Amino acid sequence: MVLQTHVQINTGALIPSIGLGTWQAKPGEVQNAVCFAIKNGYRHIDAALIYGNEHEVGQGIRDSGVPREDIFITSKLWNTHHPNVAEGLEQSLAALGTDYLDLYLVHWPVRLVPNESSALLPVNPDGTRSIDRSWDMNETWRQMEEVYKTGKVKAIGVANWSIPYLEDLRKSWTIVPAINQVELHPFLPQHALREYCDNLGIRLAAYSPLGSTGAPLMSDSQIQAMADKYGVPPATILISYHVNKGVVVIPKSVSEARIASNREVVSLSEEDLVELDAMAANGKAKRVNTPLWGFDLGFDDWYGPIKA
Repeated sequence: MVLQTHVQINTGALIPSIGLGTWQAKPGEVQNAVCFAIKNGYRHIDAALIYGNEHEVGQGIRDSGVPREDIFITSKLWNTHHPNVAEGLEQSLAALGTDYLDLYLVHWPVRLVPNESSALLPVNPDGTRSIDRSWDMNETWRQMEEVYKTGKVKAIGVANWSIPYLEDLRKSWTIVPAINQVELHPFLPQHALREYCDNLGIRLAAYSPLGSTGAPLMSDSQIQAMADKYGVPPATILISYHVNKGVVVIPKSVSEARIASNREVVSLSEEDLVELDAMAANGKAKRVNTPLWGFDLGFDDWYGPIKA
């Protein structure tokens, strides 16, 4: 198998199969990581307003010396901006220092209501998230379609959307989401969601493909055995798993050595892909990113630690 370096989304555009994730990249680290990644061949950078580092991401892109038009930049509408998508977009454009995005995603199908506790992660007096459960996500998507028409975003999509939320959105969309970015790895293969999105022409993108900090994927004996078989690190198996399936994958690292090695992929046998696909069903199922609003999002696999 010749592995694709790019895959096509439903706008006709090509997106690099492997991107650099910037979630949880600390201030002072992400600028250098982005610059190094681009100089070493990456052409896809995944950002978001809530990560709090888009200024540094933008500077890293400029530091690389690679023309803006050669880089695929993704950002995401944060939960507090559902009523004002254009405003949220402008904040990311200004921080990144660009006049357009290649892809803009609705980060979560949840509206948070800003209050005196926080502009981005507001909480109620009892400590629960300040969520507007009456908000209609179809209105958010209508506004996403409007910013798409302005040309400031070349494609629109969603992140962390389960089948029930996508089914509801189908009632009103005139533009099908190009991407659904979700947690995806052998311990959380999301087979039903993958099939559903494939049937609608929505491509999946995998975040936390290595399981995130402290997750057991990198030390799993099956994955290590497969890595030994191919003569590569476990991370290569986990990233290759997605590339072999035509899924966009966005591993995050600020280590130059790991950033470089994360671009290396191998062609996995059909037998090995089947083995990786079956790990969750065989008792290893685990979700590592579960925010405080996660349990009512329509996924049937919420397990693992709670994260804010």
